Amino acid sequence: MSATAPSAGPSPIRRPLAAAALLATLVGLVFGLLLAGAGPASAHAALTGSDPADGAVVDTAPKEVTLSFSEAIAVGDDSIRVLDPSGKRADTEAEPKDLSEGSTVRYGVALHSGLPDGTYTVAWQAISADSHPISGAFTFSIGAPSDTTVALPSQEVGGGPVGVVYDIARYAAYGGFVLLVGGSAFVLVCWRDGATALPMQRLVVRGWLTLTAATLVMLLLRNPYTGSGKFADAFDLAGLQSVLDTKPGAALVSRLLLLGAAALFIAVLFGTYARREDEREKKDLTFGLAVGGGVVATGIAATWAMSEHASTGIQANIAMPVDVLHLLAVAAWLGGLASLLVALYRTPDIGSAAVRRFSTVAFSSVVVLAATGIYQSWRQVGSWSALTGTRYGQLLILKVALIALLLAVAWFSRRWTGRLTDSVVVSDDAAEEEPESESESVSADPERAAQLARQRAALTATKKKRIRDADPQRSGLRRSVLAEAAVAVVLLAVTTMLTSTEPGRTEEEAAGGTPAASAPAAGGPVNLKMPFDTGGQNGKGTVRIDIEPGRTGSNDLHVWIDGSDGKPMDVPELKLALTLESKDIGPLPVVPDRLAEGHWSASAVQIPMAGDWKIDVTVRTSDIDQVTIDKNAKIG
Repeated sequence: MSATAPSAGPSPIRRPLAAAALLATLVGLVFGLLLAGAGPASAHAALTGSDPADGAVVDTAPKEVTLSFSEAIAVGDDSIRVLDPSGKRADTEAEPKDLSEGSTVRYGVALHSGLPDGTYTVAWQAISADSHPISGAFTFSIGAPSDTTVALPSQEVGGGPVGVVYDIARYAAYGGFVLLVGGSAFVLVCWRDGATALPMQRLVVRGWLTLTAATLVMLLLRNPYTGSGKFADAFDLAGLQSVLDTKPGAALVSRLLLLGAAALFIAVLFGTYARREDEREKKDLTFGLAVGGGVVATGIAATWAMSEHASTGIQANIAMPVDVLHLLAVAAWLGGLASLLVALYRTPDIGSAAVRRFSTVAFSSVVVLAATGIYQSWRQVGSWSALTGTRYGQLLILKVALIALLLAVAWFSRRWTGRLTDSVVVSDDAAEEEPESESESVSADPERAAQLARQRAALTATKKKRIRDADPQRSGLRRSVLAEAAVAVVLLAVTTMLTSTEPGRTEEEAAGGTPAASAPAAGGPVNLKMPFDTGGQNGKGTVRIDIEPGRTGSNDLHVWIDGSDGKPMDVPELKLALTLESKDIGPLPVVPDRLAEGHWSASAVQIPMAGDWKIDVTVRTSDIDQVTIDKNAKIG
């Protein structure tokens, strides 16, 4: 429905449009400033390092394998497994040791002594602090690489059929919450007479049933979703008990308890409240239901905030209440929109006053959504590169586009609302009067009198609906609201996908490495080989680059150039540049000195930050023939 301020008629439409345009401009400006000045945060755990490193070759068998993560994780007995080339366990199979210090999150497992040479596989699986399962695998070698019978897992934890069902339940839970909270708010704030309308009662009750069923499904599937991926494990009592001991499990149980209170609220709303005829008593009961329902709705919204992205990372004490406000605003807007759609199509009694009151609710909800959405975007994205270059950022752009489309359709709804007037109400006197003889004959028959009363009421309702359906303004509003609801369904699906997607900033950090701490980051020598062809005579060859020790801080860089015949090759000019694109660092120029034929060197090359660095090499073989080649290398 409309996100513009209400008015008594169509004349002030331009003022709300100007306000909406100004609001959109301010939102874009603030959004840009926040992204431009965003610093690193932490949410959705990612593997940031390991010892031994991925692909490393060590001379002697290490005593343990350690893994570092970007945030706190929950681990179990088999969260970290080390397998030898034959696939047998090389670790002691004990629960991983917590080696975390300060802000560094690190876990390790001890290895058996006397491990033979060969390639070892490290497979890990854990639960991020924001409730999402994470997993991965890598290899290292002792002595020298070898063949291995271990097959790295092709399916990440949280995927497969169980993951699909769990994601469907997650979407259904959001949908049920929107209908339950938004429908109840619509009745209490916009259309109190709707408490007696059967379609409105069904809408809210179905929202409660959907949210309850989805929560139960998520609770049962939580164990296989974060573990084996098998439906049969949903009824594993030991696994269910372990789920209840986790933060997501506690949140789901809390939601079920709050839904019990919500059931009592619904019973009062559509029972005692609907039957209350005294306006003063009904006003007092409205206030009580609004306070009680608001507390329950806030509690249900908090079950998401306390277990997902808002509960971890920077400013969690601010992010959680902001997330609650965001969810409540979504429910008030989209749930109210669904309620209005049902009222326009299924009930004949809703008037223009109720529609205009919802216009005010929608406008307020959009303001809250804009403010909370900007803050959430800053926490989860953090930079323009993450906004455009990650799946989370692309979904966020899609969500913003859908909201813009929803607001555009809402503008048309607002225009219809401004023209809307209440149709002439068909009074009972206008109904077909029963013949006097029949009235006299049924006066002594109470059952017959009641039956005729019901028939007259149905006839009156039918006439009311026919008149209002013929109203072009009301028909236009119904079509516009239907279009809004269709966009809202897609918007809710995108929002659900965002909650289960790794935030853009964390994905970027994982791909490019974490910022260097006060101590140099661990790393290993970098060896690169890049063929080139300048296009001129004797312009083909190979560049070999060594960077030692291959970590943050000072490094020595050596470059060898071999001709097409494999012999050392001199060139008139050689230049290098290092760029960390994920952090917008560089290009950092490196001009090596010639040491011998085909051999150049540069010392004290500073690598300021660990990450996936792009190394550009420019080779000139004549006055006019040159080429620039590049290759990425993980440093640090």
